[in-house]
Amino acid sequence: MGRTFRLAVGQSPAELPTTRDRLDWLAETLPTVATHRADLLVLPELFATGYNIGDQIAERAEPADGPIAQAILGLASAHGLAIHYGFPEVDGNAIFNTAQCFGPDGTRLGIHRKLSIPPGFERKYFTPGDGYTLFTYRDVRIATLICYDAEFPETARHVSSIGAELILVPTALGEQWDWVAQRMIPTRAYENGVYLAYANSAGAENGLSFLGQSFIATPDGQELERAGAETEILYGTLELDKVSAAQSRLPYLRDREVLKLDNL
Repeated sequence: MGRTFRLAVGQSPAELPTTRDRLDWLAETLPTVATHRADLLVLPELFATGYNIGDQIAERAEPADGPIAQAILGLASAHGLAIHYGFPEVDGNAIFNTAQCFGPDGTRLGIHRKLSIPPGFERKYFTPGDGYTLFTYRDVRIATLICYDAEFPETARHVSSIGAELILVPTALGEQWDWVAQRMIPTRAYENGVYLAYANSAGAENGLSFLGQSFIATPDGQELERAGAETEILYGTLELDKVSAAQSRLPYLRDREVLKLDNL
């Protein structure tokens, strides 16, 4: 067997009301995740504070190296795995919908600010980010896209074209958007020949019901694992040789360069 990577996807309970409650849930969950020999755990969009919390977004926002980050990196170190999580990041006068990842040695592996803010309440609070994240952990090249980011084919294509083998997508997808989780986002893995992990919340938060249905999609169009509607941790062993095999079988990334789209 070639390169492998053990991934965990945390479909966490949305109803946890405070950051402390969320960090406590994570601390209670991590021993089990560690027994499954996970290299990395990816958690939902704005996991650390909650998503549908109105003006508390501004109250709970922190710098990227704030108390939440210190708690997360401590947990990563204690359990010997990387943790990828969402939080509202304050930087000067701006607040970003951000996800970052800490390795077990306390190193920040990557950080990504949500590129496109969707219609709705998010536009009241968040400033769009700029650029992409691509980092290498345990010999796997990993990109981050947050929720709405991944609904644009261009974003997944871009990070795949520069070498991503695994795309992590923390999300806060409502229950009315089942087609997105069941059809659209798995297609991003297939059309780029990469692994993709989609981490959603479970249950309801202040009147917003989340779909759940977190999943791990493979480069050849299969689902390695998929959650239901309840709180759950998914585990999957990624076989990274399947990325190059899929991209050789369907060389979209290469052949798109010769498309002649401008007939002027």
